[in-house]
Amino acid sequence: MKDNNMKKGSKGFYAALGISAVMIGSACFFAYDQGEKLKEKPVDEIISVPEAPVDRKSTGIPKTTTAVVTTAPPIYTTNPPITTAAVTQPVPRETLPAAEIIISDPPEPTKEVMADTPESPEAELVGTAKLENVKPPLADTGNILNPFSGSELVKNETTGSWQTHNGVDYAAEVGAEVCAISSGEITEINTDPLWGVTVTVNHHNGYISKYCGLGTELSVQQGDTVASGSVIGVVGQTADIESAVPPHLHMELRHNGELIDPNSVLSS
Repeated sequence: MKDNNMKKGSKGFYAALGISAVMIGSACFFAYDQGEKLKEKPVDEIISVPEAPVDRKSTGIPKTTTAVVTTAPPIYTTNPPITTAAVTQPVPRETLPAAEIIISDPPEPTKEVMADTPESPEAELVGTAKLENVKPPLADTGNILNPFSGSELVKNETTGSWQTHNGVDYAAEVGAEVCAISSGEITEINTDPLWGVTVTVNHHNGYISKYCGLGTELSVQQGDTVASGSVIGVVGQTADIESAVPPHLHMELRHNGELIDPNSVLSS
């Protein structure tokens, strides 16, 4: 009995083993067959994955994209067009259209129009202008202590040096009134270390008169306008450079910047 059971168990084992072998063989064959089929299919078909549906409405209208428009820069051409040959080689004059050849006379130079501006009194002077309504600086100018020397050197009685005498020394008593020889403007009043109290009058016609060695009490101020013969001060003794000379008025006169002899104006 025991042997029969063992024989039955062996038969069942071998039957199961045979079935397993058949199943394994079938699986290997199926896998091989599927592999061959995959080789025959295109790659796109193998790896494509269907898109999952999205829960949204579809209009069925294809999406549109905005086309990129590039505008080329405008090309300016001349008439006639310029070709490479025209640039590299001179174009004969007769080959150009008649409209392109323009020959005209050069424009006439524009004449500059000058405004009629009055010239300054100084610009009108050419060496012959004269002072108007000339009056003597002192009541008496007949006694001249030292005349105008011009470019000639003369000995200074105070310093003992030889130098030019740029004015005229008119003898006068201390306190004698000194007058402007012509109308003008008081442009400068100062106390010079050598010439003492001085007053300068610009007559606005190229003439400038200067009165030196005056007293400290003056009748005018800088910027005043004076008339011809009006009093500007008195004779003093403030000019140290001529302290050795008796009391007097030292007067200088310039015409267009150059020193001249005051007597040449007073005598005329």
